[in-house]
Amino acid sequence: MAQTIDATMAGTIFKIEASVGDEIDFGDVVAILESMKMEINIEADGAGVVEQILIAEGDTVDSGTPILSYK
Repeated sequence: MAQTIDATMAGTIFKIEASVGDEIDFGDVVAILESMKMEINIEADGAGVVEQILIAEGDTVDSGTPILSYK
């Protein structure tokens, strides 16, 4: 079963650092979220291979919104 990496706070997706098929490890930056004029790194909470990117750069997200799925 695939797991998701979720937004840690509300904001706008500034940049997506991962691509489908990328291998990720715990702590890798997979996206950058802009909130209150700050850039917040969204980090992988586990290791695996990115299966699907669930948002696009420029999307507005709430805390807990899935960013990508990995297995």
